[in-house]
Amino acid sequence: MAKVKLKYKRVLLKLSGESLSGGADGGIDVKILNYLTGEIKKVHDLGVDVGIVVGGGNIYRGLSAQEQGIDAVTGDYMGMLATIINSLALQNSLEKAGIPTRLLSAIDMNKIAEPFIRRRAMRHFEKRRIVIFGAGTGNPYFTTDTAGALRALEVCADVILKGTRVDGVFDSDPEKNRNAKLYHNVTFGDALNKNLKVMDMTAFALCRENNIPIIVFNMNKKDNFKKIVLGDKVGTFVHN
Repeated sequence: MAKVKLKYKRVLLKLSGESLSGGADGGIDVKILNYLTGEIKKVHDLGVDVGIVVGGGNIYRGLSAQEQGIDAVTGDYMGMLATIINSLALQNSLEKAGIPTRLLSAIDMNKIAEPFIRRRAMRHFEKRRIVIFGAGTGNPYFTTDTAGALRALEVCADVILKGTRVDGVFDSDPEKNRNAKLYHNVTFGDALNKNLKVMDMTAFALCRENNIPIIVFNMNKKDNFKKIVLGDKVGTFVHN
């Protein structure tokens, strides 16, 4: 088999918690989980190092916690635990597909995950394991977008791939406005000036200051993930 030429050798895939729930109000949809596993396996099989950060919004949201009278810090910690549930589900699905993985947590929970240590994560990549980063940054007031940007920088990823259910970054919500305009290529400055919702501001600033590009794409379209690492133009490319 001829060696495939890769555009990106190491990527950080950021998935929302809602992406695991499919069309349901919450929880984890096994069909969606199996689909995501298949798409990730295609990329791993090409020889790409894959790191993954998954949110927890399908299980618990900090904002919802505040509405229920739970203070912001406690709600954020509850959200971090929700990301661990999703990470374990994804790890289980990937290992059933024969892919070696490691779950690294920003919060110490040695019974179910390794603590996040940068050198350990790098070693896992060397051994061709998919590395899942759970529990966000381990701190309240930071989203999993910020965790994704931080981990991408720490493990020297070439790009952050934000998998969504729409085709990229639009000038308005494409699920509400059929005439929304899709941007194929934008700079960080343009995204700020036009108030485009790429990532939260902390994550966005980290990427901009450290010159790591972001690709926002539709993870629900088969082979999109694979096409990106092979260099095809998919979704919205955000860069300096």
